[in-house]
Amino acid sequence: MLQIYIIVKMNNNNRIYRKQYFDRVEPYIGDRLIKVLTGQRRVGKSFVLFQLMDEIEKRNPGAEIIYINKEEYQFDYIRDYNDLAVYVESVKRPDGIACLFIDEVQEITGFEKALRSFQTSGKFDIYVTGSNATLLSGELASLLSGRYIQIKIYSLSYNEYLLFHKLEDSDESLQEYILYGGMPHLINLRKDERVYYEYLKNILDTIVLRDIVARFKVRNVSFLKDLIKFLADNTGSMLSAKSISDYLKAQKINLLPKTILEYLFFIESVFFVEQVKRADVSGKKIFETGGKFYFEDLGMRHSLLSYQQKDIGKVLENLVFHHLKTKGYSVFVGKDGEKEIDFIAEKPNEKRYIQVAYIIQDEKAHEREFGNLLRINDNYPKMVISMDPIESKGYKGIEHWTVRRFLREFGE
Repeated sequence: MLQIYIIVKMNNNNRIYRKQYFDRVEPYIGDRLIKVLTGQRRVGKSFVLFQLMDEIEKRNPGAEIIYINKEEYQFDYIRDYNDLAVYVESVKRPDGIACLFIDEVQEITGFEKALRSFQTSGKFDIYVTGSNATLLSGELASLLSGRYIQIKIYSLSYNEYLLFHKLEDSDESLQEYILYGGMPHLINLRKDERVYYEYLKNILDTIVLRDIVARFKVRNVSFLKDLIKFLADNTGSMLSAKSISDYLKAQKINLLPKTILEYLFFIESVFFVEQVKRADVSGKKIFETGGKFYFEDLGMRHSLLSYQQKDIGKVLENLVFHHLKTKGYSVFVGKDGEKEIDFIAEKPNEKRYIQVAYIIQDEKAHEREFGNLLRINDNYPKMVISMDPIESKGYKGIEHWTVRRFLREFGE
């Protein structure tokens, strides 16, 4: 199996390391905790694994590396936990600790039983990736309670996009990032809009047909696709199962809110979109009904629904949301009476309020964007982010950042 890793390494010797994710996993190299990397398909989870393999090999040139990629045909026969256990034990050296890497582990039925056995034996340093949010739910969570660390991998941030594509920060580069998103493999394709979107559409089809339809045995595939398109068209709008059901009734389509909730769960579970819940600004209450949906990657959204300039407001919100998530923030939509704050971003011992605007071109827009934040009666930092070419001096302690500055500097 080391031979397969060497082939992979040779084929990817020009890969670009994603430092922020490597740095989060690196402290656990050699630890008995199972390292679980989750995220949407094709966001680069495998390459983080390769970074870790390189580091392990650097520290210990004789390290035993066992690599299983369930998207490669040579591993098709590993279908369940028993197949996995038999294979791993057959290739592992008799002595020492093996570093076990498994890509797309959710494709192996009952994989958690094998992982628990491997971990208990003390003979393995385990790393796995998965493209399903239910990976660590149910039986796995019970079997491995307290025995794993989870790291979410996102598509490229703006800074990573510039690095990968060898671009300077500019309005043109930002526009490219908005149009095509941050799927890492784009750097290997001819820079052509048609080629980019064909590739992204292929990922979308795989997610829909393989990760959702096949896994969850979805019957109404047509509605599933229509619902995803509806979310794309309503990015950043406050939605609930009931509001979607009411909209469908107006289109002569009758589906119960319960059914819609199930389909939304399926779409979220594969990391295609994420629902952002509302939180009361004046207290700790999280509202269970209603929320906004944002896409994991804007390029994926645009492959489904072509980008139009009229959508710039919702697209900018999605851009800011994605950046906050890549920096490890928990994100909520703020509710302050009848007013709404675009985002409340939180980390341990940190909290800030964020409004997102396209252009603050007149006093009315200025009053609206800064005024909502001024109403909040606490001392946490507040900021307005916009596409204005230059920043204003802010207003009464509220900062004003351009989108480019925010994507380049915030959280770095």
